Formats: sequence, structure tokens, C-alpha cells
Amino acid sequence: MVSTTEVQTSPIQTLPFLSHAQAPLTCEVTAVNEHGEQVSVAIPAERALTVYVDKRELVTLMTLGASPELLVLGYLHNQRLVQHVQELESITVDWDVAAAAVRTRYGIAGIEEKTAKRVVTTGCGQGSVFGGLMDEIDQIRLPVKVSITQSQLYALVNTIRLKETTYKSAGSVHACALFEITLGEPKMLVFVEDVGRHNAIDTIAGWMQMNVDPTLPTACGALRLQTGKAGSAALSGEEGGAPAAGLPIGSGSKNLAFYTTGRLTSEMVIKSAQMGVPIVVSRSGITQMGHQLAEMVGLCAIGRATNKRFVCYTHTERLELEPGLAC
Repeated sequence: MVSTTEVQTSPIQTLPFLSHAQAPLTCEVTAVNEHGEQVSVAIPAERALTVYVDKRELVTLMTLGASPELLVLGYLHNQRLVQHVQELESITVDWDVAAAAVRTRYGIAGIEEKTAKRVVTTGCGQGSVFGGLMDEIDQIRLPVKVSITQSQLYALVNTIRLKETTYKSAGSVHACALFEITLGEPKMLVFVEDVGRHNAIDTIAGWMQMNVDPTLPTACGALRLQTGKAGSAALSGEEGGAPAAGLPIGSGSKNLAFYTTGRLTSEMVIKSAQMGVPIVVSRSGITQMGHQLAEMVGLCAIGRATNKRFVCYTHTERLELEPGLAC
């Protein structure tokens, strides 16, 4: 799993303590098949996780529990409640009481006002965002010179197709993945499955917060490329070394692309943009509001991406077409 060793330097570079409370991803139930036979089948182990921030109840998330601490961290970041990971002292998950206790270093200023208005989204499993999220979309600045070739897009989709997943064994989950677009084939940095696509993207946002190195020569810090395999079927990527500081809003500094099995709603587009990811690929389609927001922030939205088929909905200048590959 991702290392959560604290960096013993100045307080501003100190990472929060994260517990390692991964829960079982599937459970066995008895069902009856088409022949009338009783069979044992695996299903996703959905569970509730109530988040408390400084002892104040915030929200209940329905999740597989693969990496609940990163889910909570990413949720707080994507809801604009936490700007930098160093604002948190710890995230501790206890499945006996189905709760995640978040301790901040200085509190969250204006948390009552920030969480007063809640919007129920179109997410599977029913997601929710706090109302001010949409008001700050114009603050997002995505990197301009990031693009993907058609052959790289095909390689990205094929990497997902070959991935061993909870979906293949139990179904009923969504997957998201973060890729670095290199000169060759895209490199998968992290892969997450959960009962809802919003949970999966929040977990990736949490992973990014714990894997950003502010010492690299970029304006806002850059993702630390690491070595070694993580050990979870539902959260897998590369790890090694002590992570450093957090990722500011919309501060993508690597050539990043995001993949999701779910549709590109406004929530998914906003969260991708906040994570600084300018290219998003979906196995599904896009909603009208998702399309409008992608156009607004400069995000390339590619949908219906299966095998060699796809539709590029917005900012086609980020996609380098190679029409001969589609034959």
C-alpha cells in the first residue's frame, strides 16, 4: 500500500498519519443459477463509512473499503474543504464503528458555511457535493501542452482491459485509473475500484495528495514517480520512498490522463480538473453539463472508449489522430 511514513522535516512538509484499515473487498453469498442449482458467488462488500472532522460528523460514504483513508483525504480535497494535505494531522478508520476520524492541525475555517448547501449528484450509489464547488470552477488552470496520441489512447484502454479486477470476479463496481502519458505507452500510476465512480476518483485524489514532491522544478510540485508494486487488487500503483507535500487545486504538472468506467458527469469533470488532469477517458458517455464544463476548463473528454472505438467530445486539439489505426 502507499507509504504513510511522516517526513521529519519542517511542519509544512509533514504528512498526516493514515491508518491502514483495508477491508475485505468481496464476500461470498449463496445464489441459484439458471439450472436451479445453488452456487456460491462473490459480490462486492459494500459498507458505510461515516466521516468525522474534528469530531464533527460530515458525511457517510458507501465504499468497498479498499483504501478508506485515501478516499477520505481525496473527498475532503475535492470538496475544497482541505487545500493541502499538510492541513491534516491524521485520518484513522475503525471498521468496528464504521467511522473515519479526521484530525486537522488548525481546524477548517468556515466549515459550517462551506457544508451548508449540499447537491445530490447523478453518481451511482448517489454521490453528493457541497454547493460552492461549482462557483469556483473558473479558478482552475489546466496545463496547456498536454496531449495524447490515438495509439496511446488505444494502449491505455488495453491496459485497463487486461487488468485483473474485482469487477471481473464480482462485478457491480466502477474503476478509475491515473496514467502518465510518456513518449511510449501510457504508464499506469494507480488503479482504484469502488462501488461508485466518485469514490474511486476521490481515492485517486487522495493518492495524489500523498505522492506529490514540491521540490521538483515545477510551479506547483510534481508527482513523484516511484518503484515497486502495491499489494491491493482494488488500489494498485507504484510506491517507494517517503512521500512529500500536497497538490494544490488544478495543479497538474505531469502529462496525466484519467480513465473511468463511469459516465462523465459534471462532478467527474470538476474533480478531474481540480486534480490537474487535462485528459479524461471514459468507457461510457458524457452529460450536457459535463460537456459544458469540460469545454470551459480546457479538458479533453473522450468517451465510449472500447477496443478501437471512441468519441472525442471536447478540446480535440489535445488528441493527435492516427486514422489508419482505426481500421
